[in-house]
Amino acid sequence: MCLGVPGKILEISGDMATVELGKATVQVSMQLLDGGTVGEYVIVHAGFAIERLDIDAARKTLEAMDAFGELS
Repeated sequence: MCLGVPGKILEISGDMATVELGKATVQVSMQLLDGGTVGEYVIVHAGFAIERLDIDAARKTLEAMDAFGELS
């Protein structure tokens, strides 16, 4: 099963971004997206940002995952 997780972009440097995933920060490749901005939410899978996500959808997904203990 594949799982994409919503994360918030904290910093961008070239093709890489620092993304907040729950309580962790990770380095993510932005090569599969056409740009990105700090504060934007993206779906992260296997170290790549694969899709942009609006803030409402990100919050709903994160709340649901939190309820299931995925980010705890």
